[in-house]
Amino acid sequence: MNKLLNSDPELKSEKSPSPLRSLYTHQWFKLICGASYQHIPSVRNLALVYTLAGADCIDMAPDPAIVRAARAGIDAAQRMINDRLIIDPRLMYHNQKLATPLIMVSFNAGEDPHFRKAEFDHMACPSECDRPCETACPTNAIQFSGVSDLLCYGCGRCLPLCPVQIIHTREQVYRPDAIYDLVIDGTINAIEIHTMPGRITEFAQLWQQLAPVVDRLKLIAVSFPDGENLKEYLTALLDLMQPQPASLIWQTDGRPMSGDIGNGTTRAALLLGQKVLELGLPKGFVQLAGGTNASTVTKLRAAGINIAGVAYGSYARQLVANFLDRGGDRLEAHPELLWQAVVQAKELVAQIKSRT
Repeated sequence: MNKLLNSDPELKSEKSPSPLRSLYTHQWFKLICGASYQHIPSVRNLALVYTLAGADCIDMAPDPAIVRAARAGIDAAQRMINDRLIIDPRLMYHNQKLATPLIMVSFNAGEDPHFRKAEFDHMACPSECDRPCETACPTNAIQFSGVSDLLCYGCGRCLPLCPVQIIHTREQVYRPDAIYDLVIDGTINAIEIHTMPGRITEFAQLWQQLAPVVDRLKLIAVSFPDGENLKEYLTALLDLMQPQPASLIWQTDGRPMSGDIGNGTTRAALLLGQKVLELGLPKGFVQLAGGTNASTVTKLRAAGINIAGVAYGSYARQLVANFLDRGGDRLEAHPELLWQAVVQAKELVAQIKSRT
């Protein structure tokens, strides 16, 4: 596993909060906005809320407009802290210096459910249909005119529910070179690659496209589900990743995009996390994702699984969705809503931050 990089200025000061320090001390919290989620106001406000709550990393689609929205939310949070605009006593610890979350974007090496959009012809929808797809959609992306591209993040919950089976998906494609400039100027400082066992060729092709900016990144994450010959596959990826990442996360994707369904979804994440820890890989931190929710850290402690951190997607977004829906494009314009959202988010972040 990675050793403390004493040459990194972010890690030299014991007093300065740092996302990388959280990773090395196993207190890492990542927010997943969604690799196909492109609703700019929501991403901005999620970044604002979870920065104020103490998140270490915010992961999003590699869409320059989305990245700039997240950066705007982080900057707004920093300004509020600097100006002491704290109105809730439960958040007074934020009067201390606030760490700036890493901005991470995700790419896929081969077809992946995180990189798709649902769609259907609304004219083919029967007028008498009770639209169970609409009820199941976690982002209200399904509307009478079809599916909102900006709101859909490809969870697929609508697909089996359509009585007439007219809903299908299409791949969401992103070009790595579209974000080169944002890596070079330091806006993006982490990249995640979604893969699965058996896709070494696809991974190699994507890595070649990312190679021009890898040495400018603070972190690379590799996200994967379970599969046959997992250790051999991950070891092959380590050999392939040249130049070697400054820091590396193995993200175990237990049950993708399901954390808001129920507490039981976290079981798959825990099992895969334990399995990867037992592989004894020579480099990289293990971080859970896929089905993570409010019960994850409690179950980690009970099982004695010593992972470096947890990433939360659908559950973390759903936790504050009501406040974001009412807050408009700039949640800070509604202080009461903002701080209620931050208190909710901080309760989730504090679970991993309080681990010993």
